Amino acid sequence: MQTRFTPEQLLDPETGNSEAVIRKCVHCGFCTATCPTYVLLGNELDSPRGRIYLIKEMLENDAEPSADVVKHIDRCLSCLSCMTTCPSGVNYMHLVDHARAYIEERYSRPWHERAIRALLARTLPYPGRMRFALRAARLARWMEPLLDRVAATKPLAAMLRLAPRSIPKSRSPRNAASDGKRGRVVLLQGCAENVLRPEIREATVRLLTRAGFEVAFAKGEVCCGALTWHLGRKDDGLQSVRRNVEAWRAEMAKGLDAIIITASGCGTTIKDYGHMLREDPAFASDAARLSDMAKDVTEFLAQKGLPDADGARKLDVAYLAPCSMQHGQKVVRQPIELMKAVGFTVRQPAESHLCCGSAGTYNILQPDLAAQLGDRKAANLDRLRPQVIATGNIGCATQIASRTGVPVVHTIELLDWATGGPLPPALSSNPALQQGN
Repeated sequence: MQTRFTPEQLLDPETGNSEAVIRKCVHCGFCTATCPTYVLLGNELDSPRGRIYLIKEMLENDAEPSADVVKHIDRCLSCLSCMTTCPSGVNYMHLVDHARAYIEERYSRPWHERAIRALLARTLPYPGRMRFALRAARLARWMEPLLDRVAATKPLAAMLRLAPRSIPKSRSPRNAASDGKRGRVVLLQGCAENVLRPEIREATVRLLTRAGFEVAFAKGEVCCGALTWHLGRKDDGLQSVRRNVEAWRAEMAKGLDAIIITASGCGTTIKDYGHMLREDPAFASDAARLSDMAKDVTEFLAQKGLPDADGARKLDVAYLAPCSMQHGQKVVRQPIELMKAVGFTVRQPAESHLCCGSAGTYNILQPDLAAQLGDRKAANLDRLRPQVIATGNIGCATQIASRTGVPVVHTIELLDWATGGPLPPALSSNPALQQGN
């Protein structure tokens, strides 16, 4: 695609990078077939190709973002399915991230939108604050139908719907002792995952330790930065990124083989730290090294191998592939092959490439579109008639669990169970699923 940026504009690193991305787009339209919002709405401006055009015009003209442009950019899930489909290698992720930061800096949203987005940015990345908010949500649940009637308060209604009925007790991470003969890894502590499903971290520690790895937790580590970064809050996101690089530098000095991640949305962002800090001389080199060390837990185990399975765990599993894993990280076959290797029957639903609608804070900020996508994904999963649904991202698990009667677990919980760990808590209420435990 031709561009008309001035030499002065291209001196800005973000604009220069976006110009290079835009020029790769040949407007072939392949991305429209796999874009969830285009599939739902049929509007060219709600496709990657249409959004690229809107972003191009906004950046080239150094224009104040219009409400219409903001609407279409906000509707993007950042599922990155378009990047899997694109034959030209357009890095849409970097382009839309730049557009969001540009909008955040230059566009004045209505006060209620600013308030909700600020609430999310100041709550979700902080486990203590998130627990407090979830307890408050339990008391306010009765307000959900009322809030859902008004467009301005629909996101608050969505928050109440997503809040769990019970909140697990806080469990502090502990370094796991082992002979460490196979290496030493740092496990990302995360934010939402350990508030909502602490059993995921526990299963991961057990399995990695059983596999011969020393598992450590980095002191000073914070949220990966994805939540604020995708809200366009660039400075907040980079602050988290730098704090993590500093925390993991200390771990590298002790010897480090990998940074293990169990929430694929975090993994996609951490693997991009090298790009995010490329212009920061104090962090660029280490950020790039650490990005290369970041591994989804299934990606890591596929490389290193699992402990022996006892062969007693026979379940029909529907695998929900998170977009951030299959499109963002290109980790596609590893989770499926690992589950099959320990004896599970694994199938994927129709439209496995389409997003479930979770997408970080999307199911809060765009609740109607997210609900349509969630219902569509849940229906496709239910058609497989599985005994359990496995996924690799806490957002996907939360989005689908409220839409199906089938238990939803993290892939690592099944792998841990199959290799000697306890039955995943989500399966404990069904005696038929306790075979071999």
